Amino acid sequence: MKYMLLIATDPTDAPMPNADNAYDMSADYYAFTQAIVASGEMVAGDPLHDVSTATTVRIRDGVKSVTDGPYAETKEQLGGYYIVDVATLDRAIEIAADIPGAKIGSIEVRPIMEMTAEV
Repeated sequence: MKYMLLIATDPTDAPMPNADNAYDMSADYYAFTQAIVASGEMVAGDPLHDVSTATTVRIRDGVKSVTDGPYAETKEQLGGYYIVDVATLDRAIEIAADIPGAKIGSIEVRPIMEMTAEV
């Protein structure tokens, strides 16, 4: 089954790149990603640009509304994701717990609906 692992963090809690005494997560993310690629469980994954680059589109009563910013104002912001293909929810949770961002934020584990071409 495929699961999306959504990585959310509060940007004020995230270490700044190259800041003095900052914990650099890039090496940890690289190692983590290589491990799930090697295991054959990774389907996809990418970091996202800062939330300030987001655009939200809504249709209400047939009228399109486009606004700058994320779809919701929250303290934690979506920073990236992984899609994994694993046998069980327990395995997806194990992988989520190994994502470096879990140390400063949260990882939401969501099953992906398998859609078929047949209606």
